[in-house]
Amino acid sequence: MYYIYILLCSDNKLYTGCTDNWEERVIRHEKGHVPATKERLPIKLISYFAFTDKYKAFQFEKYLKSGSGRAFARKHLI
Repeated sequence: MYYIYILLCSDNKLYTGCTDNWEERVIRHEKGHVPATKERLPIKLISYFAFTDKYKAFQFEKYLKSGSGRAFARKHLI
């Protein structure tokens, strides 16, 4: 499985990522091992989505990182 996850960071901004092990990845974020969120701790897991198809997972991540995808996430997922 491939997972898209959304984190809410301490600066009130979202971080979206993709992984094949979301639990391990969130722990790495929480411990400050991920440069993109290291200075934005603490983080909170907002939601995650599971995909069997890696290509579709990356497409959805790309969408969520677009302007309309960020608006969708703010409106429907937070």
